[in-house]
Amino acid sequence: MSVWTRRAALSAAFVIATIVAAPAQAQTKLKWAHVYEVAEPYHTQAVWAAGEIKKLTNGKYDIEVFAASQLGNENQINEGLGLGTVDIIYTGTSFAGSVYKPLSISGAPFMLRDFDHWKAYRGSKLFRELAKGYEDKTKHKIVTLTYYGERMVTANKEIKKPEDMKGMKLRVPPAPLYLMLAKSVGANATPIAFAEVYLALQQGTVDGQENPLPTIMAKKFYEVQSHIMLTGHITESLLTIVGSHVWAKLTDDEKKIFQDILTQAAAKASDEIRASEQKIADELRKLNKTVVQVDREAFRKAAVPLHNDASAGAGWTQAQYDEFQALK
Repeated sequence: MSVWTRRAALSAAFVIATIVAAPAQAQTKLKWAHVYEVAEPYHTQAVWAAGEIKKLTNGKYDIEVFAASQLGNENQINEGLGLGTVDIIYTGTSFAGSVYKPLSISGAPFMLRDFDHWKAYRGSKLFRELAKGYEDKTKHKIVTLTYYGERMVTANKEIKKPEDMKGMKLRVPPAPLYLMLAKSVGANATPIAFAEVYLALQQGTVDGQENPLPTIMAKKFYEVQSHIMLTGHITESLLTIVGSHVWAKLTDDEKKIFQDILTQAAAKASDEIRASEQKIADELRKLNKTVVQVDREAFRKAAVPLHNDASAGAGWTQAQYDEFQALK
């Protein structure tokens, strides 16, 4: 064997050894945090999305989904996104709206007419403009919107009209906009973190709470509340937000993968929640719970005058409000 042949062979062997020894691709582990239960569509679809992103990026991004407030309550995971301690979150629009107020507009009571109005907003130029306002302020990326459901009031008494809630200690999420409902009906708003609601109801710290029917079932609030009022006062949404420290490092191709998969997951979760909330009232009746048809128009009339009241939590312009209401 010549000197040159030996050198070529040694060089080839070195290259092969280097390839074998080096990992195919450095893996980035990401944390996706939310406050919901593992059986809920938000979680199951997040797990699906994590698997798809890992597959489509050839294992580069390994996302672990942390459910049920494991990494903190809603305010804490929003803060964690800025600190880099979490990488992706589901969060209510009213929590993101604490940072950029106009983004919370869809979470005001009776702001949305129905599910079709919600879908029109999800696909609207207005939603993307409001999302950009948040993104400009935080540098985080709002990828998509997921349907959370129509919020209903629960209590240990029958409520049919707004006056029936006067003086009631009502648990509300700890975000400013939720004060609007309480103010409209004369209830005493009591902000409590999501993970602590069941115990607060059980111990009588509060008289009632409000959440969509799928959440009332998943969190078993019906075990400590006898009456479910079909107020449908807020059509709630969740935002899927990717932290700036992650989004900025993604290539254009990776951004497209994240965008496409997270949007698919949101659409599937939205459809599942919408389908399930149509059936749950009957399931609650079978559990011997009293399901009450309220005077929704009376509740709506009490809330609408507060829609642009800054003291009640409103933080959008009249033009944004008018554009929102014109969506079809």
